[in-house]
Amino acid sequence: MLGALLILGFAIFLAFFEPVLASRKLLNKDNTKKYDAEIKKLWTIAKDSMNSRKTLRAEKALLTILKLDETNAAAYNRLGILYAKAQNYDEAIECFEIAQSLDNNPMSLHNVGLIYLETGAFEKATMAFQQALKLDSSVPARFLALAKAEEKLGHKKSAIEALESAYNLDKSTTTLRQILTIYEESGDQENIEITTARIEQQIAADALKKAELEKAKKKEKKIKESAPVRMSRPQPKIIYPRANTPIKALKKAAINSLSKTTNSAAAKTKTPTTRPSVSASQSAMIKQPTIVKDQGNSLSNTTSRDKKLSTTTSSSHRANKRPRMIQ
Repeated sequence: MLGALLILGFAIFLAFFEPVLASRKLLNKDNTKKYDAEIKKLWTIAKDSMNSRKTLRAEKALLTILKLDETNAAAYNRLGILYAKAQNYDEAIECFEIAQSLDNNPMSLHNVGLIYLETGAFEKATMAFQQALKLDSSVPARFLALAKAEEKLGHKKSAIEALESAYNLDKSTTTLRQILTIYEESGDQENIEITTARIEQQIAADALKKAELEKAKKKEKKIKESAPVRMSRPQPKIIYPRANTPIKALKKAAINSLSKTTNSAAAKTKTPTTRPSVSASQSAMIKQPTIVKDQGNSLSNTTSRDKKLSTTTSSSHRANKRPRMIQ
């Protein structure tokens, strides 16, 4: 009994509740598609507005994104950059801190450090840059920002260390010149000479690198110019065998033969069918048989007459076979 009730209950569930759940799933799918399209549209508006320096429009777009999705760290980060450009540093720091709490991203920490550096909070700036470098130490700009903050605090040794780390990544003469200025301010003559020698070496290395690149480009250009251009293969011409007689002569011969055949056919149709002419003597012989005295002569005469009549009838029969002209 209990089993039957369970089966009945399951059947009722399938009949009534399953379609409702399926429709809800479909609605959720449609809503997610609409949501994604809306977010994408708002992001394009925000980016275009920031590029064209329309700050109010960009701010509205980013705030609407955050209304739809409160956990969007990228939107908070962009909003913080927008406030930092407008020198709304408190709001910018708040946005960057929220972005950092949502997503442990070195970029938001670096941005917070830059605002602290701008506002004069150098200790907070150094802390932010150090945290960012712990997460990602492959960007030379972060080491340079840390060196600036350390220099402002008077930590020249740590500033030089940060600049050396940046130089190992970018191999730039500007970084070496920054190191030289710190040594010049401190009056360290030995390190000044070493750093100037390094700058000269770096300049020579850059010049050599540039020359090699130009040489490689020229070589590549020469190879391209000297390389034969592959032409498309011409298709073979179909040569038909020539006739012994020219085409005009063949045409003439064909026309002549056609005209001859037509003429002969016309001549056949025009010629009237003539009956074979019978001579006067033959007719007389047929009409008036000669009275022969002897019996033997009479027999010979009859046989000859029969022969002549047979020849005339056969010739007339042949003539009758020809087509007759209707007069």
